[in-house]
Amino acid sequence: MPLLDMAAVRVRVRLTPHSWLRPPLARPHPTWRCCTRLWRAVHAPSLRAAAGGSHVDSYRFLAVTRRPPLVFGGVSWILGTPWVMRRTKSGYVLGLTLSVLGSCWAKDNRHSACVQLSTWLHQSTSANTCAMSPPHVKARCPVYPGSDIRRFPVPDEKVNWKVAFVDYKPIPHTDETVKKRPVWADPEIGEFSPKFNHLDGKVDRQSYEGQYQTEKGYPRNPHGRTGITGRGLLGRWGPNHAGDPIITRWKRDRDSMKVLHSHSGKPILQFVSIRRKDCGEWAIPGGMVDAGEKVSITLRREFGEEALNLLQKSGEERKKLKEQLRELFSKPAFKVYEGYVDDPRNTDNAWMETVAMNFHDDSGSCMDQIPLEAGDDAGKVKWVDIDGSLHLYASHLEFIKATALHHHAHWH
Repeated sequence: MPLLDMAAVRVRVRLTPHSWLRPPLARPHPTWRCCTRLWRAVHAPSLRAAAGGSHVDSYRFLAVTRRPPLVFGGVSWILGTPWVMRRTKSGYVLGLTLSVLGSCWAKDNRHSACVQLSTWLHQSTSANTCAMSPPHVKARCPVYPGSDIRRFPVPDEKVNWKVAFVDYKPIPHTDETVKKRPVWADPEIGEFSPKFNHLDGKVDRQSYEGQYQTEKGYPRNPHGRTGITGRGLLGRWGPNHAGDPIITRWKRDRDSMKVLHSHSGKPILQFVSIRRKDCGEWAIPGGMVDAGEKVSITLRREFGEEALNLLQKSGEERKKLKEQLRELFSKPAFKVYEGYVDDPRNTDNAWMETVAMNFHDDSGSCMDQIPLEAGDDAGKVKWVDIDGSLHLYASHLEFIKATALHHHAHWH
């Protein structure tokens, strides 16, 4: 997945004294370790920055992109800290402050400089290249979920569509439940003419990844080969949009004090997790965006159905729960992620994309009043302590990691 949708990213580096972050240190700031990884990532010859002196300076990196980047992967993974993202009319402004050893940079009296990161960041003009990110893994699981269909093996180096793979013979598969044409499923290609990369009536066939390619009338997965053609268990050709609400609170003791992790010393964050009936894995409660539905409605609806069993509640009880949900989802939300999901249901012609939003109940007063009860596609539901050792469905662990980092909570 391209990290930023830009052909060439110019990043302005603003230098300020390291005391802007904290008092002077006798040794290099810990963030220096992050800087060394950045140095290797962009390749030293391509990096020019203004700096002076041999002390530790603070660098604020700013970049602009036309669509949201991965807040949990790529840049954040290399630097070990999340970007600060702000949306403007011109795009998404990204900011990150680092402390680095000034003597390792080209000495100059200027106080700002441009860094050309073209060797590290690049644009996929048709959003069908995955050269700048690890290839999807779960989308190439050997056996397609809910069946005994085995995918055609695709090695890492052959995932990218731009890499020739003359022996590639993907297995066609569309599940019988999809072929029966439920309301959420498309007809077969040839029986209708979908408007790919556009809003097609009430069905949004636009991708968060930008323009995707089509071949012989079929959409092509922007993240490469999967070993399966058709739609598998997915209803739509092309992107299948979902919403994942991440509901969090602080873990507290009997005195209502935040519980700190014994190793990291950071407060422990909890999130509402469900156990999926289809695969038995723990996941974020979420679901598909209905045709013509706003994602904000999807988030609230899916959480109510899967984590509160709202569909089975009586009239008065349902009314009360809806009011409590309205209060919870009216809180300021943090957009954790928007884009492609490495999902085992993905195929060459149909794939999952999601918007993951974090609604945090800082005091716990709201969620303490809402009883959890599994419903719909969920077999179980419970509060789960966030930790790096968790095993979750699809890309959900990455969403949870980004949420923990955002709240400065314990992770490892």
